[in-house]
Amino acid sequence: MRLGRTLLAVACGAALLGQFPALAESCKEPKTGTNKVPIFSPPLANVVTGTGRLQFYSAPNFSCLMDGVFVIPKDKLVAYAQTDDGWSSVMYINPRTGNDVSGWVRSERLKVTGTMGPKQ
Repeated sequence: MRLGRTLLAVACGAALLGQFPALAESCKEPKTGTNKVPIFSPPLANVVTGTGRLQFYSAPNFSCLMDGVFVIPKDKLVAYAQTDDGWSSVMYINPRTGNDVSGWVRSERLKVTGTMGPKQ
């Protein structure tokens, strides 16, 4: 009986993936600097707004979750590109450790605070 349920779950999962191509989509990052994902030049400084964690994704797709990687309100990010459907390619640098992480977040939680680059 247990094997039957497992096979049924696998079959249903495969059917769902066929029904919803976005679920089957790989987590490959899109090429930036295109009409679909224009780059910011210079990159934009942002601060996280809203409440709770802002989850990182390896690609602009909800199925590409970076487990345990998130920022919180008032954290500062650098945005390099943005898609038309509300995703931003960002980098976060931990101010205490200097460690950095890059990924994709939902754009509506970001507030632009300026640009990044040398002062003139």
